[in-house]
Amino acid sequence: MSVTRAALPNRGLMALCATLLLTAACAKAPDLPQTYDFGGIDPQRHFMAVQTAKDMRAKGQRVWCVPFARNVSGIQIRGNAETWWGKAKGLYPRGDAPVVGAVMAFSATRSMPMGHIAVVSDIVSPREIRVDHANWKRNEVSLKMAVIDVSDDNDWSAVRLESQPGAFGSTYPINGFIYPTGG
Repeated sequence: MSVTRAALPNRGLMALCATLLLTAACAKAPDLPQTYDFGGIDPQRHFMAVQTAKDMRAKGQRVWCVPFARNVSGIQIRGNAETWWGKAKGLYPRGDAPVVGAVMAFSATRSMPMGHIAVVSDIVSPREIRVDHANWKRNEVSLKMAVIDVSDDNDWSAVRLESQPGAFGSTYPINGFIYPTGG
């Protein structure tokens, strides 16, 4: 057997390895495993976030969605709500499935130019959740507000919120959900 023929199997093996590496490099792992569980919302953290908002209102200070969501979720992102989705990339897992304790990131719109964020507090059904958030109603904290997925593809890219009992309002675009990485 010549040296040239002996090298052929190695070339084939190298080509196979290169193909596998390229395939693996191009594949996208899911942002969130199906069994993702970080424990939901910490009751003490939630209590402190609500209490802080009450104290701020009592002092005549504004209550905003960002500090409230940061205090409840533990996700340490700063800046206006519309920046959270982009800032979370590479820092926190992101996806399109609601999970208790995750931050739902609303896209900026003409009527909501700074975006909005809310913390998922309950999963009611595959197309309905409850959220806790601040400043949906000016300077107030809203707890367990119903949210329904009205997206055409059932992917939570468009939602409506029950701002008044029994009445769901306008449709809002959603970037997705930012998942805390633990306590």
